[in-house]
Amino acid sequence: MIGRLNHVAIAVPDLDAASAQYRDALGATVGAPQDEPDHGVTVVFIELPNTKIELLYPLGEDSPINGFLEKNPSGGIHHVCYEVDDILAARDHLKSTGARVLGSGEPKIGAHGKPVLFLHPKDFNGCLVELEQV
Repeated sequence: MIGRLNHVAIAVPDLDAASAQYRDALGATVGAPQDEPDHGVTVVFIELPNTKIELLYPLGEDSPINGFLEKNPSGGIHHVCYEVDDILAARDHLKSTGARVLGSGEPKIGAHGKPVLFLHPKDFNGCLVELEQV
């Protein structure tokens, strides 16, 4: 059901410093910051030959990233994103296996302009999983 790894998301306490580190120290191609108000984050994508890294920074006081950074002040891996062909079929299959879909269970539009869902980390070995329809 899942396809390729789309990205690994890392929550960061300083978006400019993290972007500069990937650009300057690692020589990566770093995109521009992009506000995603529906998700409460500002994101920067790091382009790699085989996937992407998504840097996450809180957008507003109600950002879900605020709680993560309170527990992990230096930042850390927040989630992994896998591609799926049909997000509704994937959701329905996962729910039938007992997996919990976060939020309303209806896909939202993600940073790539495509439908996304998040799956409860307790159902995936402590890892928050994002599914993105391609």
